[in-house]
Amino acid sequence: MEILFGHIYLVNFDPSVGREYQKVRPALVIQSNRITADSDLVTVMPISSKVEKAEPNDIIIKKSTSTRLLHDSVVKVRQISSFDKRRFIHRIGNVESNIMVEAAVYLRMHFELKV
Repeated sequence: MEILFGHIYLVNFDPSVGREYQKVRPALVIQSNRITADSDLVTVMPISSKVEKAEPNDIIIKKSTSTRLLHDSVVKVRQISSFDKRRFIHRIGNVESNIMVEAAVYLRMHFELKV
C-alpha cells in the first residue's frame, strides 16, 4: 500500500498507554512522501469524530466526498505519532490543501521552527 502525505488512513493505534489515542481510527499523514518512501515509520495526527472536544489549534475537517469520513471530525494536532506501516489498514480519503497548511502552521509552532 502506498501511503501519501495529506491522505487519511485507518490506523491501529493499539497498544496505547495513558492518554494516547487508542483503537483503530482515522489518521492524517503529515510526513512527506520522500521520507515515507525511505522509512518503515509514518508520522500522523489522529482524527476524532468528537468535534465538541476540539482543543485550541485542533483542525476541523468536514465530512465530504474527498475525506470520505462518516462525520465532521477534528485532527488532534497535539497527538503527533509515528507508526510502522504495518499498522495502516487502508486509505479512507484525503484532505484539501488548506487543511495541510493549517497542520504546517501548527507544526512550526509545536517545534518552534523559525522557517
